[in-house]
Amino acid sequence: MKILMLGGTEFVGRAVTEAALSRGSQVTVFHRGRHAPPPGARALIGDRTTGAAGLAALTEGTWDLVVDTWSGAPSAVRDAAGLLAGRAGHFTYVSSRSVYAHPAAPGLTEEGPLVAGASPDAGAGVSYALAKRGGELAALEAFGDRALLARAGLILGPGENVGRLPWWLNRTARGGPVIAPGPRDSGLQFIDARDLADWLLDAAAEGLGGAYNTVSPPGHASMGELLDACVQVTGSRAELRWTDPDDLLAAGVEPWTDLPVWLPAGELRDTLYRGDTRKAHAAGLRCRPVGETVADTWAWLCERGGVAPRRPDRPALGLDTLTEAKLLAAVGSA
Repeated sequence: MKILMLGGTEFVGRAVTEAALSRGSQVTVFHRGRHAPPPGARALIGDRTTGAAGLAALTEGTWDLVVDTWSGAPSAVRDAAGLLAGRAGHFTYVSSRSVYAHPAAPGLTEEGPLVAGASPDAGAGVSYALAKRGGELAALEAFGDRALLARAGLILGPGENVGRLPWWLNRTARGGPVIAPGPRDSGLQFIDARDLADWLLDAAAEGLGGAYNTVSPPGHASMGELLDACVQVTGSRAELRWTDPDDLLAAGVEPWTDLPVWLPAGELRDTLYRGDTRKAHAAGLRCRPVGETVADTWAWLCERGGVAPRRPDRPALGLDTLTEAKLLAAVGSA
């Protein structure tokens, strides 16, 4: 296949580029030049946030597949998709389960209600959910049934530039008592970026279109299995101190940010960790064990000296040491 990757130098985009190259595809990466693309990819430089001038490098060329992971202004998806619609066979947009109207009921399928008000013409400053839905609308407007909308949830794996799994790995590697948000059998729903990449390429080859919830089945792993794997692969003497969610919330701990990945029972947990994924799995989506994702992420992190890249548009994650010390003291005296 001839593939155009819009982005392709970090995390999910890079995973797609590397997977496509490993299959022998011809891959062109269109990016801003901030990071080197994987070896073997052809690079085109441009900045889609600057309108038509920033897309000048894409005015010529044909591709079998375009993959877009954009999460900013929907107008950037609109401009790129509109420019490429007559010269590309298929358009895959990596969207998000955030496009579902909140609260999303447990077991929600791709037919669930979506957020309202997103527009493909919207510029910067749009909320994440509206931006992703606007990107979907732009993709559909330009490519119709040739557009695939991959609604991912939590994405982990080597290359992660958000900081969720890297924070847990670095924290457990330091050893000692570690606040672990209970209950330990609380189920997670996520996808390894490499599994997502493989499925996106397979789905495009099959000509699939429309929306798919592209994460693991609910309960594919638990919080306990994730953190146990972190302790194991780092070889540390970390002691997981499982803590009641109510105690964490009472102490002002923020789910998802202070303790990445963790969500207590409630509407947000139902939205992100209890969605229906049968459609994607019937179409061939396969998810590797959480232990493999954790081990490979640790190996990648060690190669980088323990420092993971971080997207400039995302805040730093993780519980500060002072707050954790206070919590550990409270847990120890309980």
